[in-house]
Amino acid sequence: MQRFFADPSCIDEAGREIRIGGTDVNHIQNVLRMRPGEELWVSDGERKEYHCSIREYTKDQVILEILYAQEPEYELPCDLYLFQCIPKGDKMDMIVQKAVELGAAGIVPVESARCIVKLDAKKAEKRQARWQQIAEGAAKQSRRMRIPAVERVLSFREALERAGELDLLLIPYELEKGMKRTKEVLQEIRPGRSVGILIGPEGGFEASEVALAESRGAVPVSLGRRILRTETAGMALLSVLMFRLEEE
Repeated sequence: MQRFFADPSCIDEAGREIRIGGTDVNHIQNVLRMRPGEELWVSDGERKEYHCSIREYTKDQVILEILYAQEPEYELPCDLYLFQCIPKGDKMDMIVQKAVELGAAGIVPVESARCIVKLDAKKAEKRQARWQQIAEGAAKQSRRMRIPAVERVLSFREALERAGELDLLLIPYELEKGMKRTKEVLQEIRPGRSVGILIGPEGGFEASEVALAESRGAVPVSLGRRILRTETAGMALLSVLMFRLEEE
């Protein structure tokens, strides 16, 4: 069943009505060709979702009737943030999409020393807008309760400052040996904590960047004996954490 998001101000629970506007109107009416009486889900972007039927279309809105509301537990019990150094080509599109599907609370694009792609302010803004659209689509598809924010592109030092707001920052590093310590670190993560995952670009991190991250409290971890591509590493760790946290 199709899923959409609505600002809480557009939801009249007492009157059993939701009004959806913006680009979703065209998508519902002209792309999906949904007719009055057909049903869909609407999330308030926080904790509630509403099973609705289409009542009518106006010039710029879809008027929905609320059939019932519920508070499901689709979100992970921890907020996971993917700090992804920008890769070549359109790999970031896929990374954003899959990170949202795996439960990431937010994505932070990062420019590190070995990033091949360097974006000026105008290009960075356009890419951010595109990635946010991809995040919204992935959130709808994967039945998320909220749309993860794709933040502005940060320098490596800015990313470490942003990660300093979190409880823990993990930095997968190919020179980190052994999985025992990694398993111990992951086992210590408990519901309610905020965790960042800092993934390097195609050429990896410079040793000085890892040292700087460690000095700021980041914990280097190993992802095994194989070298993973930048677009694989974050997905691997997010998958492990999703599996680990969902069992709580």
